[in-house]
Amino acid sequence: MRPSAAPMLDFAPGAPGIAPRWTSSAKSGVGTALSRHSPLWFTISHGVVNEVYFPRVDSACTRDFELLVVGPDGYFSEEKRDCQSTTRQVEDGIPAFSVSNLSRDGRYRIEKHVISDPARPSLIQKVTFTPLVGSLADYRVYALLAPHLVNAGMDNSAWIGEQRDITLLYASGRSRYLALGSSLPWRSRSVGFVGVSDGYQQLSRNGRLNPQYQRADDGNVALCAEIGFDGDNSVELVVGFGQSETEAGANVGASLREGWDRAFAGYCNNWHDWQQSLKPLDQPRSGAINAYRVSTAVLASHRAVDRPGAVVASLSIPWGPAKGDDDMGGYHLVWPRDLVETAGGFLAAGDEREALSILEYLREVQLASGRWAQNMWLDGRPYWRGVQMDECAFPILLADLLRRKGVLDGTALGRYLPMIRRAAGYIVANGPASRQDRWEEDGGYSPFTLAVEIAALLAAADLLDDATAATHLRETADCWNEQIENWTYVRDPDPALGVAGYYVRMGNDVATDIADAGSGVTVIRNQVLGKSALPTRQVLSPDALALVRFGLRGADDPRIIDTVTMLDATLKVELPQGPLWYRYTGDGYGEHESGEAFDGTGQGRAWPLLAGERAHYELAGGRVENAQSLLRTLEASASVEGLLPEQSWDADDVPRRELFRGRPSGSAMPLVWAHSEHIKLLRSLADGAVFDMPPQTHARYVAGKAPSNLRIWRLNNAITHVPAGKSLRLELPAPALVHWGLDDWQQPTDTKTRESGLGTHVADLDISNLGPGRAVVFTFLWQQDNRWDDNRFTVQLVSE
Repeated sequence: MRPSAAPMLDFAPGAPGIAPRWTSSAKSGVGTALSRHSPLWFTISHGVVNEVYFPRVDSACTRDFELLVVGPDGYFSEEKRDCQSTTRQVEDGIPAFSVSNLSRDGRYRIEKHVISDPARPSLIQKVTFTPLVGSLADYRVYALLAPHLVNAGMDNSAWIGEQRDITLLYASGRSRYLALGSSLPWRSRSVGFVGVSDGYQQLSRNGRLNPQYQRADDGNVALCAEIGFDGDNSVELVVGFGQSETEAGANVGASLREGWDRAFAGYCNNWHDWQQSLKPLDQPRSGAINAYRVSTAVLASHRAVDRPGAVVASLSIPWGPAKGDDDMGGYHLVWPRDLVETAGGFLAAGDEREALSILEYLREVQLASGRWAQNMWLDGRPYWRGVQMDECAFPILLADLLRRKGVLDGTALGRYLPMIRRAAGYIVANGPASRQDRWEEDGGYSPFTLAVEIAALLAAADLLDDATAATHLRETADCWNEQIENWTYVRDPDPALGVAGYYVRMGNDVATDIADAGSGVTVIRNQVLGKSALPTRQVLSPDALALVRFGLRGADDPRIIDTVTMLDATLKVELPQGPLWYRYTGDGYGEHESGEAFDGTGQGRAWPLLAGERAHYELAGGRVENAQSLLRTLEASASVEGLLPEQSWDADDVPRRELFRGRPSGSAMPLVWAHSEHIKLLRSLADGAVFDMPPQTHARYVAGKAPSNLRIWRLNNAITHVPAGKSLRLELPAPALVHWGLDDWQQPTDTKTRESGLGTHVADLDISNLGPGRAVVFTFLWQQDNRWDDNRFTVQLVSE
């Protein structure tokens, strides 16, 4: 006999509840309806729905949504903790998910199908509860939903209400609303504060929602209701969203009335249409999931609806259970670098329209200075405030890639020329050193950043219809390219490994002429004292392979080959799926040795993404079998559902923390960037050439070995030495008269600056006939305000 109805009280006690936390980043599924009518994205982990995003892909609105099972003799079971879960796509490339949860004690099985309604912002779950011990009447099954409306678990409110004779459970926060409804009547329902009066607390303590609470305001709240199974063990559960209580409830009601079959058919049709438009890069293997179609679905599941071209980095929050409202830490933001990499994935798969939409989005959110924010919300508002020069250069490379692939013709290209000019001007005026590298940590001369910058300058020179600017861009690129080894290469023979030298992760952030990769100290972020700094010459990174990927150095360059030898000796780890690599020596971004979550310090783990980058290097060197082997390693690094993680656990198993050697760690999963690299690798192997390698750099520096006859001085990069035989270019932010002479102001002369075509003003001082030991001295008369500069500058000539 079921217990009699518990009393309904107005207000739940225990406000505001415990501090909110997010949940596991180890997703087993991500999905969306590919519909403008359904601005909703959902994730699955541990057999339950986790974050649901509405109305934008950067706005998480729930923590998790699971079932609780209560039975005879005080039996209590929680779906996400007490079940063995299996999640699969219902069809290759269609992120509609079938979830099977078998209780570890063998007493019940829960089967679900999960989609979003293509007609409206509703999440629909078709759930079947099957008792394996006893009968359906022996159990009571409850839905438990934790709202975290608009990226925050605190300051949410919850209540119970009626709409069109249907009882719904509601929540609101930050002007967003959700409603929870069922195709079967609720037997009991309550809202409360998490950790004190929520349904989980009541059911785990006494097996009943007793008492039932009508409202819980301004806190960390949860909704809980008993599903009215009575002979029928299947139910449809719907969470609808809206800008008001009425809208959210109406969406729930409409989805329930129209039913699962209609929504499921529409959802799958949308995905079928898109997947069938793509290139057939599938490499099917018997008994294995179609990794290509998983990757394409991941990319499309991270796209914005209301802001075409915006794609977030991951619908996950790394180490979520350790993250609260004061430390969102989520990857549901837009990184320009990740976005361009993702555009390459779309383009490689054949979705030219989406790649072009990404370029258009980048045009719209470019800052007035010409650069892009380190990362941003969908509307372009910066989140972090760092400056990364590769992110300033990548959009130029995307425009050039689209031109070369025939997506942008002359007329369409004109729309993007102002963007390209501003971005190139920012690079010229502020590069080549970067305040942050691509790992968002250290400043200086990164081989990766240098490769992207120089490639972008040459691409911009080809794109811009301006001979003056084009010449300036190529001369700047030549100047920087010629100095890469001075900044980032250590001539340090290692007889044991047979190498003469190697590229390091980062040359010191000092004036270009004296930056020396063989000296100085590199700060290691995210490390404890004692490990937070290393000699620069000891810090290596696979970033050096970008010199080949972007065409600046040949794959057979002895310096590259020696660097690869060093990388394999110091940063490679053999895992069950094959070899992976660490980001750089001493990396601290990862779990602690014990497996505890990263908390600002930790130990960096192996990155599957880097296996894809290494495969592209092998392909560039003509070693197709090696590239194919690394493709298999990359795919084998995915979860059983095919999702690629940011990092793989590289130590002994820690079962209590769900960490197993070679399997995903607690960082982001899926990582869109990794799936994009996977798609590009499939395309590169199909084409027999690296898909996104710029041809300009290879032609100019590998085949043509173009030299540079100058060095560049700027106020924000005031070099103090120049090799004898080179000219000295002064690059200034405003027009000026340069007053200069030799040594102690001998042979003084005046030279007016000229416009570069990129917002800077330059004057070339021909000192190529002077020998070492001489000096150039100069100052400026700033013409706009007719003011002499207070400083006197000196540049020494030295032996090259």
